[in-house]
Amino acid sequence: MSDPILDRFAVLGTATVSDALDKLKRPGSLIGLAPLADGQRMIGRAFTVRYVSAQVPAGTVGDYIDQVEPGQVVVLDNDGRLDCTVWGDILTAVAHQRGISGTVIEGVCRDTHRALSIGYPIYSRGRFMRTGKDRVEVAEERGPVTIGGVTVRHGDLLIGDSDGVVVIPRDCEEQVLETAEMIHTREEAILAAALSGVTIAEARAKYGYHDLQRADT
Repeated sequence: MSDPILDRFAVLGTATVSDALDKLKRPGSLIGLAPLADGQRMIGRAFTVRYVSAQVPAGTVGDYIDQVEPGQVVVLDNDGRLDCTVWGDILTAVAHQRGISGTVIEGVCRDTHRALSIGYPIYSRGRFMRTGKDRVEVAEERGPVTIGGVTVRHGDLLIGDSDGVVVIPRDCEEQVLETAEMIHTREEAILAAALSGVTIAEARAKYGYHDLQRADT
């Protein structure tokens, strides 16, 4: 079923949503996570997974994928580790076939040729070929995780584009959406005025450009 909130957020860029979060004094811009490819786009609700260093014997690293629903975003907290990956070729292929919206990793990914060839969105701290098997294991599914310095909870809304990823907590979705739509409308008006010959300074002053992301006192 279509989600009206997602449908409205889908036309907004992460920059606009980030400005709305700033205005509302809510964290949500995930620092340090970059898209695997320019032009990729992702939106969906989080399926969260938290990793820890592997015990002896080591537990599983990826069976959770069978529980992820179409349209969700896989959100993996590997504690920012750069020495081993928690996402690769098989998971990419399965996620893409099942209609999963994308993957966000507090850590690195590998087998990127697969994701690039089929256009599957991945956001991470980089690429590295070494496996996480016997190095990390799943500690918790559907619990809170920390990604890019921000707490992400299972079911939170994530949006990704060429600029990165933002997360919108469930408890303020409507407020963030309305604020982001207001910012988008005003910025489009500024652009239209500037292209019609009005100076940037005049256009910005008319539509309150410098207050768009500024928190209300």
